[in-house]
Amino acid sequence: MVLDFGRLLLNPLVVVLLLAACASAALGDTTDAGIIAAIVILSNTLDFVQTRRSKKAVERLQAQVAPRATVLRDGTWQDVRANQVVPGDVVRLSAGDLIPADARLLQSRDLYVQQGALTGESLPVEKQARDDTAVTGPDAENRVFLGTSVVSGTANVLVLATGQSTAFGEIAARLASPPEPTAFQHGLRDFSLFLTRTVLFLVLVLLIIGGLEHRDPFQSLLFAVALAVGLTPEFLPMIVAVTLANGARAMARKNVIVKHLAAIQNFGSIDVLCTDKTGTLTSGRMSLDQCLDFDGQQSARVLMLARLNSKNQTGIHSPLDEAILGTAQSAEELDFHKRDEIPYDFERRRLSVVVERQAHRLLITKGAPEQLLDRVEAVERRGEVVAIDSVLRARCRANFEDLSRKGLRVLAVAYVAVDVQANYSAADEQNLVFAGFVTFADKPLPDTAAALAALRGCGVEVKIISGDSDLVCAHVCRQVGLDPGAVVLGEEVDRMTDAALGVVAEQASVFARASPAQKNRILMALKHRGHVVGFMGDGINDAPSLHVADVGISVASAVDVAREAADIILVEPGLEVLTNGILEGRKAFGNVLKYLLMGTSSNFGNMFSMAAASALLPILPMLPTQILLNNFLYDLSQITIPSDNVDAEVTDRPRQWDIGLIRRFMLYVGPISSVFDFLTFYVLLHFFRAGEAYFHTGWFVESLATQTLVIYVIRTAGSPVKCKPSRPLLVSTVCVVAIGALLPFTALAEPLGFVPLSAGFYIFVALATLLYLLGVHLVKTMLFRRIESRGCAGGAAK
Repeated sequence: MVLDFGRLLLNPLVVVLLLAACASAALGDTTDAGIIAAIVILSNTLDFVQTRRSKKAVERLQAQVAPRATVLRDGTWQDVRANQVVPGDVVRLSAGDLIPADARLLQSRDLYVQQGALTGESLPVEKQARDDTAVTGPDAENRVFLGTSVVSGTANVLVLATGQSTAFGEIAARLASPPEPTAFQHGLRDFSLFLTRTVLFLVLVLLIIGGLEHRDPFQSLLFAVALAVGLTPEFLPMIVAVTLANGARAMARKNVIVKHLAAIQNFGSIDVLCTDKTGTLTSGRMSLDQCLDFDGQQSARVLMLARLNSKNQTGIHSPLDEAILGTAQSAEELDFHKRDEIPYDFERRRLSVVVERQAHRLLITKGAPEQLLDRVEAVERRGEVVAIDSVLRARCRANFEDLSRKGLRVLAVAYVAVDVQANYSAADEQNLVFAGFVTFADKPLPDTAAALAALRGCGVEVKIISGDSDLVCAHVCRQVGLDPGAVVLGEEVDRMTDAALGVVAEQASVFARASPAQKNRILMALKHRGHVVGFMGDGINDAPSLHVADVGISVASAVDVAREAADIILVEPGLEVLTNGILEGRKAFGNVLKYLLMGTSSNFGNMFSMAAASALLPILPMLPTQILLNNFLYDLSQITIPSDNVDAEVTDRPRQWDIGLIRRFMLYVGPISSVFDFLTFYVLLHFFRAGEAYFHTGWFVESLATQTLVIYVIRTAGSPVKCKPSRPLLVSTVCVVAIGALLPFTALAEPLGFVPLSAGFYIFVALATLLYLLGVHLVKTMLFRRIESRGCAGGAAK
């Protein structure tokens, strides 16, 4: 906590101000020293408290979706956060788990681990519990490592090392570090660099002017630094943190958990959402429809073979397996005993088990018909095994396509007798006998069509990327009102160049039979075409795509690997929840943009006026302490921006970071502020015959009023009357203006260098403020119309 606060005080401008306060105290000016130090401490304390509160709120939300581990403690299995695992713990692993530490296998069953992030291997590696300790690296069969994941099987492991002590230590540190900067963060950095250059130039000019006019060097330096502080939006990090944290809390109330705050803006900028159909267009709750033999008749034998396969596999039980195992067990099943398993992978698209009955072994495979039928050499028909020919094979495929056209999910079931041997592999999946098809129904969600329409309405195009068949995908899409058009198959993606895929990816709505690698290529192609891409997935195979997308989206019920790779977690599946989250992301971005536009328009105009006045007037236009107080009160009025309402136009379409808009806003609106400042100078000097103290006080009140109240104009692209501000923003701005107006009549006036102002001057301030707000509104309207017309022209040109 102390270190975090200390970092705020290490800001170069803050350091200069604190040194100046010390110098003032040493020279005997303790009043100015105390005021400068108090304002700096108050400003940074406010920043620290607000940021810390936001950070704590986000941490509470993230804890809801943090990786977990099942650990044996005090004789019972307990569910703990993965970062609480310590050496000596016994951890239970199953398919889909992230391995939380380096560990040695105590027990294992058909355990396959994906350790490509550690070794670069693309295929899962089998691990077994053995006593061999000669090999200790990733090649050790009895070791598993932090950062890898379980593809299939189960195991109990003894934790040997955690965190930086693991073989995966460097990668663990990278996982613990913040994710890659988003476009929004890059934009903030560019904006900060732009302001830094402006501030440095301004300070240099003021110092030169002070030297030429033979002013007190110390006062000139202090004035220049105070002016630089006024121009620098030092509350920007806090405003961003609070706004994004408020957005995260609002999204949490709508069942969307944000893991990475910076992803909120990208979430709101999504213009293409890629997702599987299962669990988004459909309910994801599979129901067993039929078990059909070669002739299309209901078959108890096909069901029994499918049950044996699902019951004896140790990978993740998919909804299809759960539907199969939801049926009644036959007496014949009890005679079979498992001997081995060949886990599912996304290239073969099938899973096989080897079972034994009365010393005879049978390999039973279940998977995607397209690939499995290629390995079939015979069919089982009316109790007999018949060699397959081209006619029978064509009939199998025709039956599969007919079922798929009805929107049914189809799995093929086949078997082959195998010899007794220690281990079996995918090479044994040959000379198969086709038994039949198992079909499943997954009904579309009732609100899917409305949710798709809502996404289209807010500028998000939905693309389906599925491992399912093109016929099933097209059928389901039509059911929910999504035109599938020409469905692109995964094998077609492989034949395309990256440039060609980019064009196709923009035009196509549905991709079927896509492998994880093909999904990645599709996402990258869309990103290279300038789209902000969201990807929604919940399976082991989705983790790479969740990393590749601008925003990875998963669900609370997803496997650990998918949840860890995602930026956003949906507590409940469905597109409606997703739509609500996207809108909240856009609101958060809109409120951050308000603060930036404020800082580069009215604030910049006032600082420019001060710089010009210091060169033209024989006196400093405002004392350094008054500049700091003015800036502090102004920033205080802006801390409620995160709570503000936003225009409907902000949420109706994706918006990306545009530093050009901020520059144009500064160049168009900033001079208006300066015009009214110069008008105030003229009125003070020629109508009120202001002395130095009266001049300082009058301009302090006018500049604070105009730059604070202009938020009501800048906060909306339309009429300020139609879009009402939030109550906290209304209260904070009115209170700050009132404080500024009353300060000259308080006990603080003398130490601050203020004197009472006449009623006539307050009337002038009220009229000038109204005219200033009207002028800003007219220029703002003209600017936004010009931007919109250019956008329309650009769209027409395209």
